Amino acid sequence: MSVEILAEGLKFPEGPIVLPDGAVILVEIDAGALTRIWNGRREVVAELGGGPNGAAFGPDGGIYVCNNGGRGQPREPGRIERVDPATGRFERLYDSVDGHPLSAPNDIVFDRAGGFWFTDFGAAHARHRDFSGIYYATPDGKQVTEVSYRSTGFNGIGLSPDEKTVYAAETYAGRLIAFDLAAPGQVVKGGRGGRLVTGHTDRRFFDSLAVQADGAVCVATIAGDAQGQGGITTITPDGTSRFADFPDRTVTNIAFGGADMRDAYLTLSGTGRLARTRWPSPGLKLNYNPY
Repeated sequence: MSVEILAEGLKFPEGPIVLPDGAVILVEIDAGALTRIWNGRREVVAELGGGPNGAAFGPDGGIYVCNNGGRGQPREPGRIERVDPATGRFERLYDSVDGHPLSAPNDIVFDRAGGFWFTDFGAAHARHRDFSGIYYATPDGKQVTEVSYRSTGFNGIGLSPDEKTVYAAETYAGRLIAFDLAAPGQVVKGGRGGRLVTGHTDRRFFDSLAVQADGAVCVATIAGDAQGQGGITTITPDGTSRFADFPDRTVTNIAFGGADMRDAYLTLSGTGRLARTRWPSPGLKLNYNPY
């Protein structure tokens, strides 16, 4: 696939949101910023500090951001923040669950009911790392629930087209896990551990993900060694997968846009670039994205 580079010099970009006019709002983790890219220009929407990671529009038009606290030391507290895209003003919604502090919130997706799912990747420390979890929360900052915990690194998260399944990518294991839902924010009885859809047998790491309109899951994939190539692993619900490589070892995100939803936007984080390519299948339109 041919690749068009839309922006360079970004400081570890992730979390792209595609807008109807072709602009893209994304995070720059190492700049602590939410940034808008359009027509070759770059504008800071909000200076959040820490390490803004995943981002999504909510039902009130705000942008909700998973802030992992930053990749350096000392780290700031992990939290969920809401940004007013018109003014850049932001507020903290959640920094703990049931009295336990969030560690490193990573990715986010809203459902039709107006709540959002998010992952906490778990921060790395000098000689240990925190466990990872999956959570469901309301955008008013009043209710957050722990759905699954003790993973080695939940990263990307997304909903199936019928919203009966939540998919989460486990980075270090290179696995896609599915959680079957009984209702918005609730997994089926006995389903807190999820079920394995598929995993890599070679050394590759899974990052963020997006879902196609046909239900296949596109997982950004990071090369596990210096000679490897990053790309996108597309996985069907039955576990069949295929891999498309792109010119960066650290491909971290994919998002869809365009009139036919076949424009795929990729964050090439290893080289600090935002890229666009044409995708074989249309992506699923996200809830509340002003598309």
